[in-house]
Amino acid sequence: MACNCKETIIKLSNVNFSREDKEILKNVDLEVKHGDFIAVTGPNGGGKTTLLRLILKLLKPTTGCVQYFSDNSPVNALSIGYLPQKNMIDSHFPILLEEVIASGMLSCKDLSKKEIEEHVDAMLELVGLTSHRHHPIGQLSGGQLQRGLLGRALISSPDVLVLDEPLSYIDKHFEKQMYDIIEKEAQHSTIILVSHEMSTIASMANRHIIVDHRLLECHAAHHYVRCDCD
Repeated sequence: MACNCKETIIKLSNVNFSREDKEILKNVDLEVKHGDFIAVTGPNGGGKTTLLRLILKLLKPTTGCVQYFSDNSPVNALSIGYLPQKNMIDSHFPILLEEVIASGMLSCKDLSKKEIEEHVDAMLELVGLTSHRHHPIGQLSGGQLQRGLLGRALISSPDVLVLDEPLSYIDKHFEKQMYDIIEKEAQHSTIILVSHEMSTIASMANRHIIVDHRLLECHAAHHYVRCDCD
């Protein structure tokens, strides 16, 4: 399980986000602590993916602010691995699976080409895709691409993992391995994970958040529907 450290590393303060005059998120306040495993759920269209993209600073709040911290001091960036929803990936883009996974190490400037190749080899083996390394992503099944994107998110051993529906398209054969990988990562990374399938994830997480245009943190033992929350 994640550690019990209390240092805030990500803070959202009175964040609002609108697009084309449509209010997607309203009055969001959230502090992510070092070592948290935050499970995020909520209805379709409620703003879960938007929340993640704000946390990643891929979107700018309409009002409010998103801040990063390290050693209790503001910083401009954190080491973050991101697994987006598959439908946000252009599968027709001419790139090989091994190149997708290697792209997760673009910030690792001090590694040699050989070291990067070794990391890619290890990650391909972890996600069970060694034999597909030279395949263009357009030739992969949905589950294979999802596993490749997981490899990209993990390869740099980031301090924070942001996972948007990581179980989508994953077949039952790999599902348990996916849970095992996530549980292992939670031992040394802060995790923010969006999923509709919470039966196993809920037992791993130490915090549970429901996003339905507003943010509600749930403290009940189970939080699958709003009425379960205290």
